[in-house]
Amino acid sequence: MAELVFYSGTMDCGKSTLALQLNHNHSARGRAGLLFSCNDRAGDSTISSRLGLQTGAIEVEPETDFWEQVVLRRTHGAALDYLICDEAQFYQPVQIEQLARLVDEMEIDVFAFGITADFRTRLFPGSQRLIELADRVHVLQVEALCWCGRRATHNARTVDGVMVVEGDQVVVGDVANAAPEDSVGYETLCRRHYMRRVTAHSANQLAEKDQLLPFDVSDLEVCAVPPKP
Repeated sequence: MAELVFYSGTMDCGKSTLALQLNHNHSARGRAGLLFSCNDRAGDSTISSRLGLQTGAIEVEPETDFWEQVVLRRTHGAALDYLICDEAQFYQPVQIEQLARLVDEMEIDVFAFGITADFRTRLFPGSQRLIELADRVHVLQVEALCWCGRRATHNARTVDGVMVVEGDQVVVGDVANAAPEDSVGYETLCRRHYMRRVTAHSANQLAEKDQLLPFDVSDLEVCAVPPKP
């Protein structure tokens, strides 16, 4: 039976890589599919992975109707077994409902990939509707890491290296090589540092401000610890 499956996770956890791998696996078994994306970091009509993989896709616009896309192709005799839907957090809730309808009424598998929450920890409308309607929701096992080494659980938006919690929900950016001079960037943080708003840039700044001890450690009197009998 066809399913609507939502693969979620933070930025930099391999969602697009998995999307491309799933497409390869299904197409290698003779199944016909369509790839969709929205606001990919590499540009329109693209699914790209930070590992360097990239392929063409249909760009999802606010007015895109998935039902019409499929009906048009099937009317012209094209086989269609599955859809790969990357960056699904940017889709409209009504588009998620169209995907669910395709699963139920046309027996087409839909594999959706996206971030669950935005930089304010609020659910994206598309992701919320997927959680509500999906047959299965998978949190990806490849863990993104915070700068401190802990598991990253939140996506932080930075402006000039400083974390911000206000602004438009959708601003395209990337976590890779995000330098402080970049106007807008993203960083994955653990909950502790997200709540404290401590990014890698601000942590480095704090470290640089740390003062050395106002004395030479060699001047300290060290008490010898007697050896154990």
